[in-house]
This record gives sequence, structure tokens and C-alpha cells, in this order.
Amino acid sequence: IASWKFETAKYYVTIIDAPGHRDFIKNMITGTSQADCAVLIVAAGTGEFEAGISKNGQTREHALLAFTLGVKQLIVGVNKMDSTEPPYSEPRFEEIKKEVSSYIKKIGYNPAAVAFVPISGWHGDNMLEPSTKMPWFKGWQVERKEGKAEGKCLIEALDAILPPARPTDKPLRLPLQDVYKIGGIGTVPVGRVETGILKPGTIVVFAPANITTEVKSVEMHHEALQEAVPGDNVGFNVKNVS
Repeated sequence: IASWKFETAKYYVTIIDAPGHRDFIKNMITGTSQADCAVLIVAAGTGEFEAGISKNGQTREHALLAFTLGVKQLIVGVNKMDSTEPPYSEPRFEEIKKEVSSYIKKIGYNPAAVAFVPISGWHGDNMLEPSTKMPWFKGWQVERKEGKAEGKCLIEALDAILPPARPTDKPLRLPLQDVYKIGGIGTVPVGRVETGILKPGTIVVFAPANITTEVKSVEMHHEALQEAVPGDNVGFNVKNVS
């Protein structure tokens, strides 16, 4: 699982990218279950979308997996708009939007709450700023009980994600994503705090090995933290655990 971090106007975003290949389905599940929102990337090229939405296609599989694992917010990026016939085709975008909407509705998502954004990752269209190549696209709108949101590009759709309630009052629970061994520092487990608070000096128990140890330091985005709360993807250093 690869994770990248970047900042938007509102949030620190951690992208968890899990390979879609069948051999790595375990990684996909680990990664997906830790996300607050899924960004489903659908290829708009001729034949590509059809393959993804076919009976055993990845588009179907990934959307179903995300919903089943409890990721209730979704953004759909209709990618490779530069390779439609003709390029940047509005009818093609509308066709894909209609078909994906009907499929995700069957799974359990409400299409009215899902932003559909026509993009080209390669050319950067509608990623960070509105593209001049799709004048027909007036923007995405979403409606949910917490209110409406709208925008033109993908980064604005990320800013419209609703942050989930963070249960800081519950006992600490932090599913591990990885464990690094760093020379001179020691063992550094990495994962996302689900409930409770993690801070230096906390005594933690690792399951299923049932090892108890003290947390020496906590880091996020390469900065030391005084405390990590639910939603934070952190690395922490532990004493005498190999």
C-alpha cells in the first residue's frame, strides 16, 4: 500500500493507494477500510469504461468493496477525458455518469451526494483548476442532509468531504498498516488512530502477540505530535519491541 500526503485549503489529505489486482486484494481491504472517503477513478476511453463496469470489472468491484467496508462518502473522477471520441466529449461523460450512478445506487450510495468530475490526470484538466477544454461542464453539485456543496474541480470535491465524528473519549484503538525498522530509532509501527488518543508515554498493548510497551514518540507528516486523535495517520516509536 502506498500513501501520499498533501494539503488542500481545508484538509490534510492522505491518499491510500492500494493495487487493484486480484493478488493484492488483502492490501486493498486494509487500505480501503481506513478511508473517510473513496475516490473512484473511472477511465473514459473507448472500451476502457466498458471493461471496468462489466460484470467482473474493477469499477464495480472497487465501489462495492468501499461501501461494504464502511466508506460511505464517494467521489467519482471520470479520467482520461482527453482520450474520448471526440476528445473531451460531453455525451461520453454524461453516459458514464448515468451508468455509474445507477450502479452505485444499487450498492447503497446516494448518487445525489456523489460528485462526478470529468478530469484528465495526464493533462491536469479539472484537477486543481477548471479546464478550458470542457466549457460544457458547469461544475458538480452534491446534496446531503448536512447541506449542499458545489465546485468545478477534483480538489474542491475533496474539500467538500464531511469529516466523520472522532471518538476521542473511547479507549485507544489503532489498526496497524505497517511496521518499519529504522536504524538508530528502532521499531516504528504505522497506522491510523480509530478511537482514543495516542501520545508519548502511553502504555500500549499489541494484539494478538499480547506485548505491552511504552510509546516513546508520535509523528505525523514528519513532525512530532503531542497527541494523535482519531483519523490521524501516524508513526510511533516503541521501546524494546522487535
